[in-house]
Amino acid sequence: MKIYVGLDLGVNKTALCCIDENGERLLRAVVPSEPGRIIAKLRTLPNPVTMIGLEACPLSEWIYGALVDEEYETYCLETRHTQRFLSSRPNKTDRTDARGIAEMMRIGHFKSVHVKSEESQILRAILMGRRQFMASMLQIENTMRGLLRIRGLKLGKVHRLKFCEKVMEMCEDAPELLPAIEPLLVARNSMRDELRKLNNLLGRKSRHDEVCKRFLQIPGVGPLTSLAFKATIDDPARFSSSKTVPAHLGLTPRIYQSGETDRSGRISKSGDKLLRYLLVEAATSMLLISKKWCALKVWGIKLSERVGKPKAIVAVARKLAIIMHRMWLTGDDFKFGEVPDGLRTA
Repeated sequence: MKIYVGLDLGVNKTALCCIDENGERLLRAVVPSEPGRIIAKLRTLPNPVTMIGLEACPLSEWIYGALVDEEYETYCLETRHTQRFLSSRPNKTDRTDARGIAEMMRIGHFKSVHVKSEESQILRAILMGRRQFMASMLQIENTMRGLLRIRGLKLGKVHRLKFCEKVMEMCEDAPELLPAIEPLLVARNSMRDELRKLNNLLGRKSRHDEVCKRFLQIPGVGPLTSLAFKATIDDPARFSSSKTVPAHLGLTPRIYQSGETDRSGRISKSGDKLLRYLLVEAATSMLLISKKWCALKVWGIKLSERVGKPKAIVAVARKLAIIMHRMWLTGDDFKFGEVPDGLRTA
């Protein structure tokens, strides 16, 4: 007898449902969201489990890894596809969702997603922590700008190394603001020191990684972009073609086609937000900042003359994703290509 299991994971509790090949329920339970407790409940079944399905969520990587280690055939399900299937049920509860996931496994109507390796999960956690750290520091700086502005003091553009000095100089005209601004300055300066340490750590990781070292050859691509690409893609062989990588990252236009209507919209933005942002940032650096020339930069500049810089930057970011994936698969270095002599700079 084949047994199919659906898990609806929650922060504290997990709804578990087991059914046979005929759809008859064998077990329904609510257990703590811990791998050991879930596995212990599965071992009470009369026959070995055929397949287990769980919806992608923050806990799914942890639970998935433990189930795979116990040699259960486990699938992590794509969220949007699963939600559409479960929305057809009249009542939405954790138990009905677990039953619905079990039914998806039984009939084979599911889309599985790639679960990243432990190394990629840890690297991505560091990158996400840095992103939140950076956002908090910028929020503190903007708060200080707002506090100064209520006294008519406009900070304007100032280099990050002279920010503290400039703020203290402006506070001389409004000393009553010092009790509010001084603690923020102390916190901001402390955060900058910690951010510098974090950036140095990521820089060392990228320089000591063979894949990232090849990515760093590309003009505009830095340690953050190279590490984020490796952590997000994780296994380049899971893509059938390098041209499918931009769609996975949300860098391809949305297409709507129905009858006589056929239009392309803006990029879908449906993939990983962090990597998409970093690729666009790398493309911006290549086109507007980097002094190194390559065939891709020439193509992007010519495209910007026709469609404008914003669209050209996104197009270059899309090509960067394809090139980086291909470099990873083949192990080749970045090819700068032929650049017209008139465009070369010292």
